[in-house]
Amino acid sequence: MNEYEKSRRVFLSKLGLAVGAPVLAGEKLSAQVLNDKMEFPLTATQQQLMDRYEQWMDEFIPVIKAFRANPEDATAKKRIAELSEEAETWRIQLIKFMKDENFARYYMTATERMTKEIY
Repeated sequence: MNEYEKSRRVFLSKLGLAVGAPVLAGEKLSAQVLNDKMEFPLTATQQQLMDRYEQWMDEFIPVIKAFRANPEDATAKKRIAELSEEAETWRIQLIKFMKDENFARYYMTATERMTKEIY
């Protein structure tokens, strides 16, 4: 197993094959992503999911920051729950696409941006 595959397995294990807030907010992801996501060509359907995911991240990041600043923030808690439910709607498609190495690397590179901004 090469270094990328080990990193991918750790990443998927920590992600729990879901994009839920508890996983992302609870611990840093340790995927070793060294490439730009544009290096990994996607199908049109995969790109649609990634566009949706990146828009979701743009909403999720400030909410997580607000929650981390004030864990008692009821509005942030509610929004995290809503965004987590939204992410659940594409979980099955994500699991399927993660079997594609280009998609998995693209996804990890995109997620790395969120991880850096949150932590």
